Amino acid sequence: MSKPDSTALNRQQIAKTLRLTGWVGFWTQLVLAIVSSIILIFASFTSQSANSRSTNPGTSTGLLLAICGLCVLYGSIYWAFRYTRVARQLEALDTESRPKRADTLRVIWVGAGGNLGGMLLTLLGAEAIVGGLLAKLSQSQGVLSDLSRVQFLDILVVQANINTILAQFVGVSAALWLLNRLSK
Repeated sequence: MSKPDSTALNRQQIAKTLRLTGWVGFWTQLVLAIVSSIILIFASFTSQSANSRSTNPGTSTGLLLAICGLCVLYGSIYWAFRYTRVARQLEALDTESRPKRADTLRVIWVGAGGNLGGMLLTLLGAEAIVGGLLAKLSQSQGVLSDLSRVQFLDILVVQANINTILAQFVGVSAALWLLNRLSK
């Protein structure tokens, strides 16, 4: 009985890790992205209909950046799914269809970079939204004296941003974990 090839076992372990991490990242990011999308779509339509009475200067810029960050998140979701396809390619019997180690690492680095870029856009959007909320609060006689200026929708938009940031963080964490596993 022959001893299994250690490189084949290593390749199978890497494929298993890529597949599991890809699916966990995919589903986690997808759920958070859907919740954020629903909130931001609702907020976009609501803010357009109430545009004349809006006193929040950061809302439009913040909402735009939040939506851009969310679009990047959907790209990151695709990229997490791509990890599962790379895992499938690694398991292929045909050696020519298997990606090289450098190609696999490049896929993971691109995923990490995309998530970081999306996180940056979303953080900038959150800064603009929170700054606008502070402006709303300070328009009254004293800061924090009239909390009625902050609407429930404002809080929902902040929550959508936090969900998007968390989803991007999951993507960055998954990519860094994969890079750590592949470098061993």
